Amino acid sequence: MKIFLDTADIDEISFAVSAGVIDGVTTNPSLIKQAVEKRSGSVNMEEYIEKILELTPGPVSLEVISVEFEKMVEEARLLHSRFRKHGNVVIKIPVCSSLDGVNNLYDGLKTIRKLAGESIPVNATLVMSPEQAILAAKAGAMYVSPFAGRIDDYIRDKIGMRRGRDYQKSEYYNFNLMKNVESLMIEKTLSSKNISSPKEVYLDNEVKDAVSKLNDNGISSGVELVKSIVTIFRNYGFKSQVIASSIRNARQVREMAEIGVDIVTVPFYVLKEMLTHSKTIEGINDFVKDVVEPYRKIFAR
Repeated sequence: MKIFLDTADIDEISFAVSAGVIDGVTTNPSLIKQAVEKRSGSVNMEEYIEKILELTPGPVSLEVISVEFEKMVEEARLLHSRFRKHGNVVIKIPVCSSLDGVNNLYDGLKTIRKLAGESIPVNATLVMSPEQAILAAKAGAMYVSPFAGRIDDYIRDKIGMRRGRDYQKSEYYNFNLMKNVESLMIEKTLSSKNISSPKEVYLDNEVKDAVSKLNDNGISSGVELVKSIVTIFRNYGFKSQVIASSIRNARQVREMAEIGVDIVTVPFYVLKEMLTHSKTIEGINDFVKDVVEPYRKIFAR
């Protein structure tokens, strides 16, 4: 499994590269905004992007800013031609770029198809379902990025939980616990009814509501979303690589690795979380404390 760093911060990229642990970088307009604000807005953007590409040992995803087919194609060509001499440029295109769910629904797919035909590598972004992933792969995306953390948030929000109040962004989403909650909710609903047949259970609206709130169209977590996409791609030999995105914690990284995902892209703080463990810190303190003088003298020569 390859690890990409999900950031536009040169300091973070430089440090991670020096540690030899990242294979690429993914950026987006929000991450670029954060990097610019960190530097009080005083950034020569073209030089800054060049430096990111020159630092990174693998692909760097740069995202377009428009949502219409013609403009996205134009921006993608501009980004690719302007920066490809500095590194491995991949263009991020939203799988669906519609702002209202009605207009230009297919512009993202059309753009992916057009760019793929011009041998411009595309990372299909904002993928929230296996169905979207299938379409992105068939359109020719080199990479497909399902947003695991956002699906976890969406499911928690559906049952009335709110980020910052009931859970934090980096908090692990316990989908095994949620499956148990689902069973308890169904049992509680049924206990208050006089239902005598499987048909009545299946057709009961309260039962349907209890079940639908705890998943997203049958997907119970961000991990399950990625697992479904990986399975489908392998079933049909799709060439697109899956980038597990919107990763919030180290446990998610491990679970993505267990699935066998091609790539996971993580924010900088997750790298630190992956490395640290209280027993490791305890152990290194013990080892340092226990060094005997004869052994220390070996290193003093």
